[in-house]
Amino acid sequence: MIELVNVTYTYPYQEKSAVENINLKIESGEIVVCTGLSGCGKTTLIRLINGLCPHYYKGNLQGQVKICNEDTKEKTISSISRLTGSLFQDPEQQFFALNVDDELAFALECKGESPETIEAEINKTASDFKISNILSSSVTSLSEGQKQKVGLAGIILQNVKVFVLDEPTANLDVESTNELAEKLFELKQKGYAVLIVDHRLYWTKNIADRYIVMSGGKIVKEGSFDILKDEEFRKQYGLRDIEIKDERECLDDCSNSENICLSIEKMSFNYKNKPKIFNNVSFTIPYGVTAVLGSNGAGKTTLARLITGLNKITSGKILLNNKITDKKILQSNASLVLQNADFQLYMRSCFEEVYTSIDIAHKKLNKDDKLKMAEDILDQFGLTHLKDRHPQSLSGGEKQRLVIACAVAKKPDVIILDEPTSGLDGNNMQKVADILKDMAVNGAAVIVITHDLELINKVCSFALRLPVENKNIIKEAI
Repeated sequence: MIELVNVTYTYPYQEKSAVENINLKIESGEIVVCTGLSGCGKTTLIRLINGLCPHYYKGNLQGQVKICNEDTKEKTISSISRLTGSLFQDPEQQFFALNVDDELAFALECKGESPETIEAEINKTASDFKISNILSSSVTSLSEGQKQKVGLAGIILQNVKVFVLDEPTANLDVESTNELAEKLFELKQKGYAVLIVDHRLYWTKNIADRYIVMSGGKIVKEGSFDILKDEEFRKQYGLRDIEIKDERECLDDCSNSENICLSIEKMSFNYKNKPKIFNNVSFTIPYGVTAVLGSNGAGKTTLARLITGLNKITSGKILLNNKITDKKILQSNASLVLQNADFQLYMRSCFEEVYTSIDIAHKKLNKDDKLKMAEDILDQFGLTHLKDRHPQSLSGGEKQRLVIACAVAKKPDVIILDEPTSGLDGNNMQKVADILKDMAVNGAAVIVITHDLELINKVCSFALRLPVENKNIIKEAI
């Protein structure tokens, strides 16, 4: 179904190849997982299979890429897409329609299916992915996890036999991740060929046939799940843990701490012409590291926007250190790292990104001190070798580390990170975890919106569970 023979590919204007001498076969009814350090060539591998390399990105391709025994070099992207379904790291990049119903109908309409067939197929797939309640929603109003589900549902409806998935669990809650594993296992039994690129490995244990580990654009090891059991090997190639305990219920409720940073009193909020997401809710967030937990669409990202002043609450109060705040105070004392790193990268180099953050937040520092601080932050996040690169040329995991570095550089009282480890390998996930713990020790309130059980286990002491439940609080479902 998928075959790469002696494949070497180099992007335009680059001297070093992105992948080198790749040989890979994936048969019908087989699931293969590809993992490795950020920037090792995993996403390029997907682009080779779905034809984006070289047909869209151009560059130089040596060797042969075959899908369903057809050489992709001689085909167009549109013809390759009839053979291969792709889920990108950012699903929004592949949406064609403005609402979920139309997005799911798109592929079926292109094939000329009848309206009755389209409706039946959409309803069945939406039920399978538990997104029936958002069929009429705008795709831009969805949480990142909901977008991920819609993207997956869309490629299922394309009725292709080859799937390539780039970080499919990056923004999914634990329960949705388990449902995804079940769905992929069903596809495997039906003869689909699936390539999964992911840093998170634990959820694939019972569904994957083989694992390939990449480093520096090459496949360094290939085999069953057993090859991942060597802890030294995982550490050498930046792999995540393979056994993860779910310790969410073990976290202390954030309201039990007396060391309060933020107090939210009788807060209500809804987007224009939408139901209330928060209705008269009250809770506190302490200093230290707090995990914000809840299913996809529970309002976690909206809460982050309210706390940082990006959205204004409809009613109620937000207090910082027992003092009532406004938008200006919130924005000057809190930093937010968004789920989609692209939204926060706008300078010409990685160094400029970090330096600009420091320049805005620390106006009293002289230029030499700011320059040194920027160099130190880049080194702290392992980004020094990328300092002259354009931010949009980085891999997903590298972008993620860069936006976190910019937020940390501001030294805020409150830092909110929305799925900060979604694209990070094991080594960089540990690096970010250590930095967040240091920030908490040094007096910051660190708020982590995450479904990443590994990160929760490593850094979080408290939990804010959405919807908030107590006798004085009502939470309406989105």
